[in-house]
Amino acid sequence: MNQPPFTVRKLDASGREVWRYPAEVLERTETRVVLRASFDRDDVDFHGMHLRRGDRFVETYYADRWYNVFAIYDAGAGDFKGWYCNIARPASITPDGLSCEDLALDLLVFPDGRCMVLDEDEFGALGLDNEEQERAQLALEELQRMARRRQGPFASSSPGAG
Repeated sequence: MNQPPFTVRKLDASGREVWRYPAEVLERTETRVVLRASFDRDDVDFHGMHLRRGDRFVETYYADRWYNVFAIYDAGAGDFKGWYCNIARPASITPDGLSCEDLALDLLVFPDGRCMVLDEDEFGALGLDNEEQERAQLALEELQRMARRRQGPFASSSPGAG
């Protein structure tokens, strides 16, 4: 049985759409959806992680958390490359898609546990109110803590490989 189409809409902090792509729903609960999507951009060396067109992303979005987490797998061999985490407002999830407002701040986590915080200047320039800045910082700290302890989405070196 075919699943209905599912569309991911990435929005900037002001709610403007910046990227749209199809995904396959792997799992869904009341507050979370796990998707499989393919990287649809040109190849790029991203802070030491080589991303290739066709790389498989297993993306987890939450309706009750200020982040989302992508586990990244090589398009060819299927090797696990690491995690890319977006600090974002909680996702708005519907039966046929989701939209998520990205807050620029990101965390890149390599398979060996190294973490890199990205785009702090861009985050600071958004002019968010104090409450949103605090929620974003707490979300980043939560992700860093889970990555250090190999908990949550970082518990396995090959999450959602299927």
